[in-house]
Amino acid sequence: MPVKYTDELKARAVELVIHAQADPDSANGAITRVANELGLSKETLRVWVRKYKDSGKATPAESVDLEAENRRLRAELAEAKRANEILKRASAFFAAELDRPSKGTAEGLVDFTTG
Repeated sequence: MPVKYTDELKARAVELVIHAQADPDSANGAITRVANELGLSKETLRVWVRKYKDSGKATPAESVDLEAENRRLRAELAEAKRANEILKRASAFFAAELDRPSKGTAEGLVDFTTG
């Protein structure tokens, strides 16, 4: 009985192969490597990739400018790091404020209970 795979798994597996094949450093053996990582038959994955390519759809490597995406993600990461640093400093500031004795301690208060 054949195994039924979800459409999401098929699409993700094909996307991983297409991206790997677009990079000359990882193109060799991409189908075998992705199939092993996902626990798929390499022949099944090869058929999915062939059908995808024959469908005429734009491959992710063609439709996404990877360098622009990389720059965008680096800028987003830098902004997140800056925000995180600000939050750390604010947290330390308020923690220090809580540890300081307040100016309205018992010595400066007037006792209104005694006439």
